[in-house]
Formats: sequence, C-alpha cells, structure tokens
Amino acid sequence: MAFRSFGLTAAAATAIAATLAMAAPAYAVTEIQWWHAMTGGNNDVIVKLANEFNAAQGDYKVVPTYKGGYADTMNAGIAAFRAGNAPHILQVFEVGTATMMAATGAVKPVYKLMQETGEPFDPKAYLPAITGYYSTSKGEMLSFPFNSSSMVMWVNLDALKKADIAEIPKTWPEVFEDAKKLKAAGYATCGFSTAWVTWANLEQLSAWHNVPLASKANGLDGFDTKLEFNGPVQVKHLQKLIELQKDKTYDYSGRTNTGEGRFTSGECPLFLTSSGFFGNVKSQAKFNWTNAPMPYYPDVKGAPQNSIIGGASLWVMGGKNAAEYKGVAKFLAFLSDTDRQVAIHKASGYLPITKAAYEKAKADGFYKEQPYLETPIKELTNKPPTENSRGLRLGNMVQLRDVWAEEIEQALAGKKTAQEALDAAVTRGNTMLRQFEKTAVK
Repeated sequence: MAFRSFGLTAAAATAIAATLAMAAPAYAVTEIQWWHAMTGGNNDVIVKLANEFNAAQGDYKVVPTYKGGYADTMNAGIAAFRAGNAPHILQVFEVGTATMMAATGAVKPVYKLMQETGEPFDPKAYLPAITGYYSTSKGEMLSFPFNSSSMVMWVNLDALKKADIAEIPKTWPEVFEDAKKLKAAGYATCGFSTAWVTWANLEQLSAWHNVPLASKANGLDGFDTKLEFNGPVQVKHLQKLIELQKDKTYDYSGRTNTGEGRFTSGECPLFLTSSGFFGNVKSQAKFNWTNAPMPYYPDVKGAPQNSIIGGASLWVMGGKNAAEYKGVAKFLAFLSDTDRQVAIHKASGYLPITKAAYEKAKADGFYKEQPYLETPIKELTNKPPTENSRGLRLGNMVQLRDVWAEEIEQALAGKKTAQEALDAAVTRGNTMLRQFEKTAVK
C-alpha cells in the first residue's frame, strides 16, 4: 500500500513538472560573441577556454569565431560596429590600440565594465609591463591583456652544432658571423631571418637599444607624435641587412609571420619572431631547438634595454545591454584565474598576464624544464622601461607598417640606401599620422 502511494505521488509529481515545463518559457542563455585571429594550436586554446567557461555556468555561452589575421579581425570588428552588429569581444593586436582608442563610442573600457558589473578586478594584479600598453596615463585599463608576447630569437641547436658554433650568439655582430658559418655548413638559402620585418628591425630594435621610434614616448603621450626611426642605430642595422641579403646570409621573410615555417622546416636556423610561435615550434620542428633574447649592438650605450610586448588584447565593444556586459565581465574574471593563466601560458607560450600566475609557474619549476618560455618575460623586465621602451601607440599602424616595410623592401632590393629608405618611411609615415588625427574612427 505504501509502495503504491509513493508511486502515485511520484507519477503525479512527474506530470505536474511536465505540465509546468510546457507552460513556462524556455530558459534563455545569453550568447557572448568573441571574434579572434588565432590559428592552429592557439585556436585550440581559444576553443578550450570558451568550452570550459560555458561548462562552468549556465547563464552565458561564449561563441568564438575566427575572423582572419590580426588586421582583418580588427577591420571586421570596426565595420561590424558601424553596421550595428559588433561582437561583444574583439581581439585586437597591440599596434591597433591607438585606432581602438580613437573609435569613439565603439568600445567599452574594461575598467568601467568591471566597475559597473561588480566583478572582481584589480589592475595591480597584472604584470605592469603588459598592462601599461593597454592603459591610460592614469592606469585605467582600456582593454584586457590576453595573448601577450615579445620577440625572441629561435635557434636550431642541431644547425649550430653542424656549423661548429659553440654558443648561441648574443650580439648582432655574432649573429652576422654565425649566419655566414651556417650558410657555409649547408644552410645556403638563409643564414638568419625575421618575421614581422618592421616589428623586428624598427620597433623592437629601437626599444631594445633605447632609441626613439617616435616622439612623445612613441605616441603613448599623445597622438601628435613624429616618427624618428631614421637615426644611426636603425640605419646601421638596415644597411647591414642590405649587405647580407646579397648572398642570403640574411634573407627576407615578409611583412607578417607567414615566413615562420622557414624555421620549423629547418631552412633558417636563426629566426627572430614572436615568443607565441612556441606552439608551432613544439609541434612541427624535427630538430633540437631553443630560443634566446634578441641580439643587440654592444657599441650602443646601455643596450640591451627592455623589449616591448606583442600579441593582442581583448576589447569590449560598445552598444550592448547590461546582461551581456555582465557575461563579458564574468568571462574576463574567469580568464584571470591564476591556474587558468598558468595553463594558457604552458599551452601557448604566451605570457602569463598576472603576477600570481608568473610566480606560480616559477614556483612549480616550470622554467627549469622549459626555460625558453621565460625568455620574453626576462626581456620585458630586463630594465625599467624608458620613454623609448614603454611601447608604442600610433594611429593607422597597420597601414604605417606596410609603408615602412615597402621602403625596407626597396632597400633590400638595392634600389635605395638604408638612409634613403628610412628617411622616406619617416616622411610618408608622418603624413599618415597627421591624416589619422583628422579622421580618427568615429
């Protein structure tokens, strides 16, 4: 009798629940659109983070979407905002910072977002070498650091052994000398090279040697800046590349990172590019490898100084409702978790963005096993940054880089001297900066 009574009660309860479910509206999950520029192993990291966040709670669903390279993704985001259908989160590379800052109304500053939503947020918890790039002069964080990197020199250790090179080169003269030995040892088409030709040979070179790229702290102290990278250090460096290009001791690998495969294939045994290249090197290189700090010129007083960051940050787009912003804020807090930051760092090679994550990685002995993942952090913190090495914030940076690269290409082809090419790059670039000031994104 008791059993039947229990059965009837359970059946009735089930029926009532079913009726209520049919009568009640479906529970709506708030979608958060995240547009990004990550490919390969780094795309896998993005997808994993979104899946973990979505599984950890039921109110919000982050939807990551690949929108092309860095420049393509930024342009797509700005176009979408103008059309009224911007994503909630847009990944923008570091040199797009000035353009995003000038996009009046298009963005929601991160510090305001976190204040308004009440989510835990302490700007001092993040590594200052990273956050300074994305903050106002008052320390107000405009965008959220995500995949931060710096430039390092990737080294094929087997190639060095084959060429009887006992030590990894530390200075540019040593790189030039060792590249000739590597070429003679069989690496005929490329002794050394770089990806991101202007980032390596103008932007990072200038910061690493504490010489200005532009006035007003490379644009961080105001938009009305003037380019100044046609000085002795930059001219000397480009002139040397021109000489070495003739017999491919140095060989040009393009304006972006499309030539990085020349390192993992074994063609170029010394290759300067992002520390974020780690995932590809780890999965693709069939030789012993490591990385090392960028080379420097020993006759430049005070060199090396400190490197500047690369990579990208996450910008929160304007025009969303309170519920959507609450979800975005929760996702940014989720990304800041110490263990999660350590996991991202280990999987991608990008820097841990918080002090706690960096300290935990050190305490765990991680860098004893994989010292190459600490190289960019040591570069960024090598010395306290100066006005020449805090970073750069120039408008129309994507277009500027193309103009600078165009002039460098003219020089490498023997059509201009180093001085002529850099003078032209400065003149043309200054014209573009003045134009940017008049037509900042609205």
